[in-house]
Amino acid sequence: MSKVISILNCDKKYGIGKRNGLLFRLPADMAFFKASTTGHVVAMGENTLLSFPKQKPLPNRTNIVLSQDPTHEYENVVNVHTFEDFLKKIFDFCRENDVFIIGGASIYRQMLPYVDEVWLNKVDEDGEAEVFFENLDERLDYELVETKEPVLDNGYRTQLHIYRRKK
Repeated sequence: MSKVISILNCDKKYGIGKRNGLLFRLPADMAFFKASTTGHVVAMGENTLLSFPKQKPLPNRTNIVLSQDPTHEYENVVNVHTFEDFLKKIFDFCRENDVFIIGGASIYRQMLPYVDEVWLNKVDEDGEAEVFFENLDERLDYELVETKEPVLDNGYRTQLHIYRRKK
């Protein structure tokens, strides 16, 4: 059964971004992200797409991009312009394939009631973030189902936590 999965990292205050960028350079986390999402579908907001190198979609993945501006149409992506269409596309693709929600903050927040799992790699540092993710340990609709062993990634102690939404 295919799933909708939010995949991201956060600092110890659940910070996830600053100036439309990542807080930390984490090569092992990026490799995990690439290995997890390649061959699948990734869904994101327009600012996330624009933060990528050359503002191009991620290769070897189907990219769904939500832009509130109907005049914004990007090449080599599935363009949608309302949250309702975004959800519909995600669930259409989810019949055949896992769909990974990859940001930004407002997309993560809006998708939280719909995702099956959250793969949250927590970094034991304060990244002085401007945008934050929810503390899932404080939510009744999510449960922590797995915690991986901590790893050092570019000098940062990180640990992957997998949460599952209660049905």
